[in-house]
Amino acid sequence: MSTTKPAHGGKIRLAVLLSGSGTTLQNLLDRIVHGNLAASVVLVVADRPGVFGLQRAAKANLPHEVMDRKAFASAREFSENVFASLRKVEADLVIMAGFLRLLPIPEDFNNKVMNIHPSLIPSYCGKGFHGNHVHQAVLEGGNKITGCTVHFVDNEYDHGPILVQKATEVFQDDTVESLAKRVFAMECEAYPEAIEAFAEGRIRIDGRLAHILDNGDFAGWDG
Repeated sequence: MSTTKPAHGGKIRLAVLLSGSGTTLQNLLDRIVHGNLAASVVLVVADRPGVFGLQRAAKANLPHEVMDRKAFASAREFSENVFASLRKVEADLVIMAGFLRLLPIPEDFNNKVMNIHPSLIPSYCGKGFHGNHVHQAVLEGGNKITGCTVHFVDNEYDHGPILVQKATEVFQDDTVESLAKRVFAMECEAYPEAIEAFAEGRIRIDGRLAHILDNGDFAGWDG
């Protein structure tokens, strides 16, 4: 059993990994600017060139780089290069923000990499389930409830300890677009909640189970 906490004092240092438009990155930046998230983004890494998320990073004057997966012979080699960059900037926590690659996690980043998935894991998750593919599957499955999940990343798709889940009703007249919009609004709340818990050392890990202590429990816990 262990707790997680950043290595640095003060604001938590975030590195953001993305594959697309960077809407999750933008949510975090907006919260930081408005004083609603005590964090700094120290590096943005994209797994392919030309994605809009890189433009968002440049506009915000954030260090950013492309680590093109196609340039590496294996997932292991790709991972080694990504985490070498993250070590250089001394990232406390790695945020996957629409990052679609399976990334082997080195031991020193165990329980220091988070992902957000647009369903209630273990439903509609794993390889091939991302973005609107998830929402389409939810609608076709006749589900009455869906939501989002923040979890620590391990070496399987959408598999690590679950940190935060938020749910929403699925309405009869929902479309993929309307459902995606509502789920993303919940993602914008869930991810900062998980990041803050990590920054405050309030996450306790027991195997694949993650417990987030509230302020009262945390104050009285000496583990």
